[in-house]
Amino acid sequence: MKKHYFFTSVTRNSDLSMKPFDVEPLDRSQWTTGDFVVGRVTGKRNRLYRCETRVGRMAAMVRGDLIVGALGERAATLEGVGKWQAVADDLEMEALTSAGLMGKATSTSVFLPEFMRLTYLGHVKRNDSKLGMMDFVVQAEPATLEMPVFLLIGTSMSSGKTTSGQVIIRALNYLGENVVAAKLTGAARYSDILSFRDAGANQVFDFVDAGLPSTVCSESRFRNSIELLTSRIASTGADVLVAEAGASPLEPYNGEMAMNYLRDANCFTVLCASDPYAVLGVQNAFGDHLQADLVAGPAANTDAAVALVKKLTGLHALNLQDRANHPELLTLLKTALAR
Repeated sequence: MKKHYFFTSVTRNSDLSMKPFDVEPLDRSQWTTGDFVVGRVTGKRNRLYRCETRVGRMAAMVRGDLIVGALGERAATLEGVGKWQAVADDLEMEALTSAGLMGKATSTSVFLPEFMRLTYLGHVKRNDSKLGMMDFVVQAEPATLEMPVFLLIGTSMSSGKTTSGQVIIRALNYLGENVVAAKLTGAARYSDILSFRDAGANQVFDFVDAGLPSTVCSESRFRNSIELLTSRIASTGADVLVAEAGASPLEPYNGEMAMNYLRDANCFTVLCASDPYAVLGVQNAFGDHLQADLVAGPAANTDAAVALVKKLTGLHALNLQDRANHPELLTLLKTALAR
């Protein structure tokens, strides 16, 4: 009898949903980041018992379902921390994101339900060899990124980066620009870059396209990832890149390296923040190395917040959700493109 698998979005570049494969338990010494593995859903169902499928839809999960994801690490300040290296001998693990990043939770917020529990059944194999995300990466000729970059960074997760990116993509489209968008750092979730495509980006990329379930990895591995991504982006022929660095540059997702890598092409930096004091914190941490052109996100929700950002940091803030501010945004973007 053929088994039914739920293929998470970290498998979206693979052919696992179309071609047969075997599932075989492997000794822990053979596990590596990005390996495709199969888990059986266990535990008591809650709102996190969901699977973001390879096309980006959310599917509800119940006990007994078989889910295909990838071994990885997560270090989210507001939700949870975990890694596959923490999986114990009982082979119990969790889905650290709905996109199929699998490992063992080591620290979680008290405000969050338990991550979806899984029992490791084995690695995905063909021809007696295990398969992983890197096996399906589309390579590209090395190319220099010469298009102007509009960079979105944040003080933490859930600071408004993706929402601000959608507004900026629409504005650049209004200005007649051919936009490509990317999420360069963070933990796997397909919905973020799909929302960029829905907003008008003609092509979208993220680190999953470079074989990473998250960018909690070594600097050398991340450098290979961003070099591949920017080479593929450069080959699109787009006019501009809207790039999001997920989480915060200070978190272990290699966000600071992404900022430095794009420094020469970056023409406009949006700092999204949870509140005005978070803006001050990031500014103090980076000093002259971070020059934000605009503050957005919850830190700019009201006139009082905008005024406090100005008082604390001297930076200009703008509520991008207020359409009355869009003419000013267009002026800022035009000025950046003319540099």
